Amino acid sequence: MLPFARVTIIGLGLIGSSVARAVKAAMPDVRVTGHDADPQVRERARALGFCDDVTDTARAAVIDAGLVVLCVPVGAMGVVAAEIADDLPADAVVSDVGSCKQSVADALSAVLPGATIIPAHPVAGTEKSGPDAGFATLFQGRWCILTPPANAPEAAVEALRAFWQRLGSDVEIMEARHHDLVLAITSHLPHLIAYTIVGTADDLGEVTQSEVIKYSAGGFRDFTRIAASDPVMWRDVFLNNKEAVLEMLQRFSEDLTALQRAIRYDKGEELEALFSRTRTIRRSIVEQGQDDDAPDFGRKH
Repeated sequence: MLPFARVTIIGLGLIGSSVARAVKAAMPDVRVTGHDADPQVRERARALGFCDDVTDTARAAVIDAGLVVLCVPVGAMGVVAAEIADDLPADAVVSDVGSCKQSVADALSAVLPGATIIPAHPVAGTEKSGPDAGFATLFQGRWCILTPPANAPEAAVEALRAFWQRLGSDVEIMEARHHDLVLAITSHLPHLIAYTIVGTADDLGEVTQSEVIKYSAGGFRDFTRIAASDPVMWRDVFLNNKEAVLEMLQRFSEDLTALQRAIRYDKGEELEALFSRTRTIRRSIVEQGQDDDAPDFGRKH
């Protein structure tokens, strides 16, 4: 039995178009309706054909939906939810794919009183964006974290769990504020560091941009990949998860100061102990299937 017969996806970029493609691949009998605020994206989505229908308004997209998935920047969730409020079916489940969960839950509940709201976060993505960037296997073997409020109907939570499992995800249930703290250190802070390092390299007066590009070592190249992520999406992530991000940033700053001291005063044993701990974490990530151990991160030479 299908968890939902009709799915509406609002926001047809990398994640939204990947959800649509994954649904059509895993549940071909489900009708997928899409909408995007950008008319050029809507036209491209129609040309690519990953939705059964692409509507010109968000309101028209949700009229008969069983599940509505908001795939827009977290700062736009409340605005989009207000647009669909009058046309949302009473029995529809409203979810999202945002990287912050408490702010999304607050925004949606404020404009959709009485609606069944179950925020979600598929922990998957690439540095690419737009409808052409999506692919059906994006969520396979990746975690999707659901953060249902305490009053969420169990049947709706289980239906959303089954939906993401059909798309290939492993599903975890988590409290929203705890999710935001976990993701602040595993995702948000690394992006902030990447943006900072690449920006610092660009600002160095003694090193030209051409030299930065020409002599980029593997580590810097990885940072540039992360720093190429959607700027609007990440602007909203930092502004909507500011408390957790600032808490983790303070911890990181303190650890960075300790590392600076170890280098300054030639504390080799201290440095080696830290690097050994972090190497163990890398091995654990590979062992749990969250990455593979291909040499040089799978780069082709």
